[in-house]
Amino acid sequence: MNNVHVQDKFENLVSIIMPAFNCGNFIGITLDSVLAQTYQSWEVIVIDDCSTDNTQEIVKLYMTKDNRIKYHKLDKNSGAAVARNKAIDLAQGKYMAFLDSDDVWFPEKLTKQISFMEEYECNFTCTSYTKIDEEGNYLNRTIKAHSKSDYNGILKTCPGNSTVIYNATNLGKFKIPNIIKRNDYVMWLQVIKKEKYLYGIEEPLSSHRIRTNAISSNKLSLIGYHWKVYRQIEQLSLIKSSYLIIYWIIATVFKLR
Repeated sequence: MNNVHVQDKFENLVSIIMPAFNCGNFIGITLDSVLAQTYQSWEVIVIDDCSTDNTQEIVKLYMTKDNRIKYHKLDKNSGAAVARNKAIDLAQGKYMAFLDSDDVWFPEKLTKQISFMEEYECNFTCTSYTKIDEEGNYLNRTIKAHSKSDYNGILKTCPGNSTVIYNATNLGKFKIPNIIKRNDYVMWLQVIKKEKYLYGIEEPLSSHRIRTNAISSNKLSLIGYHWKVYRQIEQLSLIKSSYLIIYWIIATVFKLR
C-alpha cells in the first residue's frame, strides 16, 4: 500500500521550492531526504525546466508514494529563476523553504529550523551546511552560517540556497528577475530589505553537492553576474561594487564560502 498523505492546509505548512533540470541522477536522493524529515507538514513543488533525461519519470514515481510531492513542467526551458517563481506561485505554505534538486537535507532540518523560527519569532533564517561531491562523499568543508546578518552582511556572504526558509505569511512572496545565475542571491537581498535581519543556525543541516558541470561550478564566470547584481539590480556605487567584487574573489580563492 502506498504511503499517501492527505494534504491539509496546516498552519505551519512548509512549501519546498525545487526547480529541476536534468537531475535524474540526484533528484531521487534529494526527495528521499525530504521524505526522511521528522517534520511532517510540508509540500514539495518540483518545477521541471524541460529536462531531457529521466527527471520527470523519477518525480512521478515518488508522487505515487506521497501526494505531498507536486510536479509541474514548464512549456519551454526558461532557467532556474522562472522555475522558482512558478513554484512560489503554486506554493500554499506559511513558510517558503528552498532545496536544489541535487542537494540533501539532514532529517532534523525542518524540525530544528521551524522550531527556531517559532521560538524566536524569526521570519528569515538559514543554517550552516556541508559540501559533498557527486557521489555524496563529504569534502571536509562546512560553511558556517552567521548568527545574524543585515543587508550589507548578505551582500558580502550569500546564505546557502538550500538552507534558507522565510515566513511568507508575514513577509509575502518574493519573485526574482530572470537572470541565469545568482538569482537566489537577488531573492535574499529582496527579503532582507523587508525583514532587516537574516538569522543563522550554526549547526549544519544540509549538504550542497558540488558537480563538475553545474551552472555555478565555474566561479570565474560568476564575476560578471555579481557585478550585474551590484550595479544594475541593487544600484550600488562603483566603489562599493568594486569592493564587494574584490571581497568575493578573495573569499572564493581562500574557500571562505
